[in-house]
Amino acid sequence: MVVSPIVGFVIAFALIIAMMYVFRKTSHSRVNKIFGKLQIASSTFLSLTHGSGDGQKTMGVITALLIAGGLLHTKSFVIPIPVIIVAASAISLGTFTGGWRIIKTMAFRLTDLKPYQGFCAETGGGAILASMALFGIPVSTTHAIAGSIMGVGASRRLSAVRWGVGKRMVYAWIITIPASAAIAGFCLFIIKLLTNSL
Repeated sequence: MVVSPIVGFVIAFALIIAMMYVFRKTSHSRVNKIFGKLQIASSTFLSLTHGSGDGQKTMGVITALLIAGGLLHTKSFVIPIPVIIVAASAISLGTFTGGWRIIKTMAFRLTDLKPYQGFCAETGGGAILASMALFGIPVSTTHAIAGSIMGVGASRRLSAVRWGVGKRMVYAWIITIPASAAIAGFCLFIIKLLTNSL
């Protein structure tokens, strides 16, 4: 949670500086045209790594619940195919229905992104997610891509990033974990209370 936005910032910043150097003699319209097409590849990469990280977390929790509830009997922790399908469908549906709002915040409110900047941010964010998934470390896609977007925005000038928006996002991240733990604890307390009274 803490490391991924920072690493995303650094990777995307380094990537955008390298791209700006390589394409320094190319016209803006040509660069936008090239990276407009390359963004299809970078967004696909980010989407796949998003599924590898967030999908694993979701599937792990569902499988653990199935085992705890006695609905799944297994000697080794193996994710059943229906759980994979349900998790993939839920993430796809969630991204399809609510993704535009997140994209709007990231690409327009946090900073204004040109195609080459979007490519670098997506590639940087995807690289973090892929490496973390390889080591089995759960990382939030939002944290990784937010850090990457701030990195590409800061490459122009620090004021190009709307740090107030970034600060509100960080506050939301900090509140989310203890708030979800408190809600989960309260739900468990209610369930125990109800099962004991029956």
